[in-house]
Amino acid sequence: MLNTVRARRGMVTSPHHLASEAGLRVLREGGNAIEATVAMAATLAVVYPHMTAIGGDGFWLIGAPGETPVGIDACSRAAAAATPELYAQAGLTAIPPRGPLAANTTAGTVAGWGEALRLSAERGGRLPLARLLEDAVWHARNGFAVTASQSQLTAAKLPELADVSGFADVFLTDGAAPATGATMTLPALAQTLERLGREGTESFYRGPLARDIAHDLAEAGAPVALADLAVCHATRVAPLQVDLPGVRLFNFPPPTQGLASLMILGIFSRLGVREAEGFAHLHGLIEATKQAFLVRDRVVGDPGTMSEDPRDFLADGVLERLARRIDPARALPWPAPPSAGDTVWLGAIDRDGLAASFIQSIYFEFGSGIVLPQTGIVWQNRGSSFALTGDGPRLLAPGRKPFHTLNPAMA
Repeated sequence: MLNTVRARRGMVTSPHHLASEAGLRVLREGGNAIEATVAMAATLAVVYPHMTAIGGDGFWLIGAPGETPVGIDACSRAAAAATPELYAQAGLTAIPPRGPLAANTTAGTVAGWGEALRLSAERGGRLPLARLLEDAVWHARNGFAVTASQSQLTAAKLPELADVSGFADVFLTDGAAPATGATMTLPALAQTLERLGREGTESFYRGPLARDIAHDLAEAGAPVALADLAVCHATRVAPLQVDLPGVRLFNFPPPTQGLASLMILGIFSRLGVREAEGFAHLHGLIEATKQAFLVRDRVVGDPGTMSEDPRDFLADGVLERLARRIDPARALPWPAPPSAGDTVWLGAIDRDGLAASFIQSIYFEFGSGIVLPQTGIVWQNRGSSFALTGDGPRLLAPGRKPFHTLNPAMA
């Protein structure tokens, strides 16, 4: 018999037990869900380094009983030097997924930690950042066991990553992927996390740490400069929402595909499916996803250049119209190829019901592959989702936000 796990003092979840343990320790010390989530996010950047890092982006939904959740947009922007002309001069017709020209955006996740902790303080949060980073620092300095997925994905992606600046020195053992269970240390990253605890999250963008980051990005050949870091901020935003029978669902607005997530559920709820796992259920979900993705791929990108309001697509009439397009016996042709990439989701809820839903990503496994030597930071390749030709909200231009698959949900 399955039992639902319940707890009255709060709960946490993440893809790695050491990160979950870090978050649970914060809750037991009286910390809130936001503080626990920061502790988990930092720990994951150490013990799950192939899937997340502090050189990536993040998106938060934070809510409490009886309140509309608050979103925190910790998304990067394209560097001032990141233009289609830069890639044309390099003889490229598309942004490469690895290497310095893949590292063409800033990294917003640490700014998001800072904004989340300001919100935490407004709600009575009291734990200092240095305390929240303790577990991450310890594992980075003293070592953690390499997971099977890190070992396997390092081996699988080695042809793409072996020659990228800094990668082999940090993540390979004698030129090969580390074995599952092997002990890995990340001393430079440990020092960086300690510095963040002392100097604060602002240092990542407008302080001593920012200067080290910018120096190493320039040495690697990436277009992101100190001036780009200096204008990187996280902002609070209103989430998108849709009402289904008995529940109100929330997700993140553009540049994420949170719109598509809500549309899928809104369309599917109108198909009248009553039994799980049968043909109608699977067919309905797949076809609802196609309808949502057609909208997503046409509409969603940098929010400052979008021409349509994503909220319009969550109106009852629009969802009903899209549901009527689904043939209950025939699949819509779907030529679109799948895209690569992976990420982590983590969440926490505390004894008072404050809940955090958070996604922190570097896009592909190990992101761009660049590891900055002074800081040990893995830099993302989210900007490889920009287009170099055409028009619309996904065209690369300085200051634009890249399209994100990330979408932290809350119900």
